[in-house]
Amino acid sequence: MGYVPVKGGTEAIEASIKRVKYERLKGEAIIEIETILSTMRALVDQVMSESSLYSPHLAALAIKQAEGSMEEAVFLMRAHRSTLPRLYYSEPVETENMFVQRRISASFKDIPGGQLLGATYDYTHRLLDFDLIDEKKADYTHWLQRYFKELQEVDVQENIQHFPKVVEYLRNEGLFAQYEIDNTQPEDITKQSLEFPASRSARLQVLTRGQTGAVTSLAYASLRGYGEVHPTVGEVRVGSLPIYVKHPNEAASSEEEEFYIGDIQVTEVESFVPVNVKNDKNEEELDFEIGYGICYGQNETKAIAISILDQCLEHAHAEYPTHDEEFVLLHIDSVESSGFISHLKLPHYVTFQSKLDSIRQVKKGAQVIES
Repeated sequence: MGYVPVKGGTEAIEASIKRVKYERLKGEAIIEIETILSTMRALVDQVMSESSLYSPHLAALAIKQAEGSMEEAVFLMRAHRSTLPRLYYSEPVETENMFVQRRISASFKDIPGGQLLGATYDYTHRLLDFDLIDEKKADYTHWLQRYFKELQEVDVQENIQHFPKVVEYLRNEGLFAQYEIDNTQPEDITKQSLEFPASRSARLQVLTRGQTGAVTSLAYASLRGYGEVHPTVGEVRVGSLPIYVKHPNEAASSEEEEFYIGDIQVTEVESFVPVNVKNDKNEEELDFEIGYGICYGQNETKAIAISILDQCLEHAHAEYPTHDEEFVLLHIDSVESSGFISHLKLPHYVTFQSKLDSIRQVKKGAQVIES
C-alpha cells in the first residue's frame, strides 16, 4: 500500500507546486536527459532496479523530474509502470548466454575463462578529482581518442563472448549438488499481493526491487552476527542478456519461434555459503549452498546483498530478524517505506486532539485528587 498526500486547499497546493518548479529552475541551468544517461549510469541503474522497470531513458527523466531524489524517482517510475499493459512474459533467460562485460570470483584466483575486471571503482583511489570541476569537452574527446587507439593496439580475442559458470566447475567435481530444473511458473508480485510464506520466486522479486540501502543494510547485519549467513562470493558477472518472447497469438513450442526484442544489462551473483549437514552416518559435515542475487544494471553491492538475504530466507530462524521473511520483505520496499514515513506529514488533527483531550482529563483528575 502506497501513501500519497490528500488534496485540500487548492490555492495553497498550486502555490506549493509552483515553488517546487521555481526551486528547480532558479539556478537558470537545465540538465539534459542525455547528460544524465551519459554521466549518472549508477543512479539510472539503481532507479531501474528499485522500480522494476527497465528503461534507462525513463529512469533518467524520473531523476531529472525528482531533482535527484531516489525515493521520488522510484515512486514516479513505479506509478508509470502501473499504467503500462502487460502484453506478454519473456522466455526464461539462461545467464550462461550473458555477453559478459565484467566477471570476477573472490573464491578462486584462476577460474575457467579467467577473471575479467571490466569497469569498476573497486580499484580506484577514493580521492576527490578536482580536475572534474573544469572538465571541458575537448579534454574528454582527446582522452577518448587515445583510449580507442590503445584498444586497437591490444590483441583482443573478440570471439570470447560467453563464459562458463564457476559453480559448474565445482559441480563437475561433485562438490555441489545437481538439481533438476524446476519449471514451476514463477509468481508475479506486481499482479498479486505478497503472501506468507512466500515462494522463492516471490522473495527474489521483492529483493531485486528492494531499496538498495535497505537490502545492503540487512545483509550487513547478517554478516555482523544478526544472522547465520557469511558467504564467499563465487562469481560476480555484469553483462547483457538477450530477451525473447513468444508471439502472443501463437503457441510457439521451439526456440526458432521466439522473437528477440532487445538486451538488458544485469548484475548476477552466486555466493557460496558454508552449512553443516548430516551425512549417511548421521554425522555433521561441511557442505555448501548457493545464495543467488540478480538486479538491473551494474549494482554489485546490491546483488551480493540479495544473495545473502536469499540464503537467509531459505533458512528461517526465529532468533534472527534477517531470517524472518516478513520482516525483511515488508521493510525493504522503497515506495512502501518512504510512503509510510511520509504519510506522517499528513493531517492527524483529529487523532492527536483526541490524545490531547485524554491527557488533559488525566491531568485535571490528578489535580483534583491533590487538592
